[in-house]
Amino acid sequence: EAIRQLRVARESAVKSRSVAMLQLGDLTITAPTELREQLATRKTLKGKAAICRRFRPDTTSLGHPVDAAKLALRSLARRIALLDDEIAELDTHLTPLVATAAPRTTALLGISTGHAGQLLLTAGQNIDRLHSEGAFAALCGASPIPVASGKRGRYRLNPGGDRQANRALHLIAVCRLRYCPKTRAYAARRTTEGKTKKEIMRCLKRYIAREVYASLRADLRSLSLSPS
Repeated sequence: EAIRQLRVARESAVKSRSVAMLQLGDLTITAPTELREQLATRKTLKGKAAICRRFRPDTTSLGHPVDAAKLALRSLARRIALLDDEIAELDTHLTPLVATAAPRTTALLGISTGHAGQLLLTAGQNIDRLHSEGAFAALCGASPIPVASGKRGRYRLNPGGDRQANRALHLIAVCRLRYCPKTRAYAARRTTEGKTKKEIMRCLKRYIAREVYASLRADLRSLSLSPS
């Protein structure tokens, strides 16, 4: 429950930061020419935000588009910096909580504190539905759905389930494809067998759901047996 509460605050901060970044990007495009040229020296939005935080608009001349744009950009850039600090602070508190609640899950390859926290919440809030690893896969939207196509049997991705948990499984699969030789070898073998990238990703997410189910069951069991 403590993890859930902190993650609610973190997700709110992340969404607010994303909105502020999009607005900053829009304003940099529509800003007066002299500001656009100044901001063009940085390629990323993060770099542009660093410049915007140093703007010194003349608040007595806000009727002038340049000063108004400087004030608006500085306001958004400072908001982004504050939200970055807030997210980092919440992560600092979440890390030991998740490590204590799900040590086996966080020890798995490619599973960060954020991924483990989300999967822990998904499982913990639906504990009565975790009667099998197949049920957990369905809960995460990672269970295969058969699709008839003439004489050929195939499967497609499950659009249901907890989409945040599904996103966590997807990011874990992406991480393993990048850093795990065994996962890359598996993807290469399945590609030679004629599988598409989507089909390979579906198979990986289903395998990871099976692996995480076992670790989460053990973590939740240990958590329920620990003294309060």
